[in-house]
Amino acid sequence: MLDLSSYEHQPKCLVALDSIIFGFDGDGLKILLVKRGPDSGIDTWSLMGGWLNPTENLEQAADRILFELTGLNSVYLEQLYAFGDIGRDPIARTVAVSYFALINIEDYDSKISHTYHAHWFPVNQLPDQLLFDHRQMIDLAIEKLRYKAALHPIGFELLPEKFTIPHLQKLYEAIFQTSFDKRNFSRKILSTHLLLKLNEKQKSSKKGAFLYKVDQQKYEAHTHSFLNFVQL
Repeated sequence: MLDLSSYEHQPKCLVALDSIIFGFDGDGLKILLVKRGPDSGIDTWSLMGGWLNPTENLEQAADRILFELTGLNSVYLEQLYAFGDIGRDPIARTVAVSYFALINIEDYDSKISHTYHAHWFPVNQLPDQLLFDHRQMIDLAIEKLRYKAALHPIGFELLPEKFTIPHLQKLYEAIFQTSFDKRNFSRKILSTHLLLKLNEKQKSSKKGAFLYKVDQQKYEAHTHSFLNFVQL
């Protein structure tokens, strides 16, 4: 039999879950924040977060909290890191497990609940007043996104179903905060053979750029292998 007495006298600790939600609107990379905090008199912005329930695992809790706060489900969601500094939450001893999500703003913005004053902020124009260690979480998430986007094709999670090569280049320039040579980018991205060229053109484009979509079978087979965009 298990000896439960060794558990009874252990210190209790709360487990929170926070999600860094990245979105791309066709122009820039943004993060979704809500206005909340321990002091209602101060405009404090926060990541989407909530508490772990006893009847769910971390992934289930992250999915539930994301849906409750934003109305979003079935989006790319990956565990990032656990934050456990002793004084990170001044109210109670809390460990926060962070996740990052990737969505295309155009596809999902109308579904996002604005009950909590949700607002999209450009990654380089975040508010000064962020809750607890959420700025640290965001900085780590940006670093992780850049690493993964360079080596894995997860950037496509931020795009609509159909897109142009210039649209895709703009996304990667927003992620890495740099410019890529147009010809080199197009050549390298097409060399992955992950894109299907459609017999459609972008109507808003003066030259009528061709639209592409991701070959889902090849995408799923190459989720662990891509290009090093840093070398473009």
